[in-house]
Amino acid sequence: MFDERRIERHQLPYFLKVFNRFTDQPIGYLGNVSEDGLMLISQLPMLVGPDFELQLKVPGRDGAVHPINLTASCLWSHEDQTPGHYDSGFMLLQAPRDYELLVRALRNYFSFHPLNASA
Repeated sequence: MFDERRIERHQLPYFLKVFNRFTDQPIGYLGNVSEDGLMLISQLPMLVGPDFELQLKVPGRDGAVHPINLTASCLWSHEDQTPGHYDSGFMLLQAPRDYELLVRALRNYFSFHPLNASA
């Protein structure tokens, strides 16, 4: 069982919806991301153990929505501090390059980059 996080996670101050890839039904929101996994925030607890077929719908610069399909295994699920919400941790089993680019873009966008102060 995974008790300690071993990889750096990046919190998202706003949420991207996560969908069931096959039914197109929303199942929650992206809470944080890493190259190897993600945290889902949902209104129902997720079943720990099975693989899930997930889809992120990312808005593009062209105004179109770009789907990113993921296969992930749920490692844990517990109630969030917010009543009626649950946090669930997923390990990615299959993710396209677009997911890696999304993680990189989110990291860059939400990271502090100090200015090079030249005297």
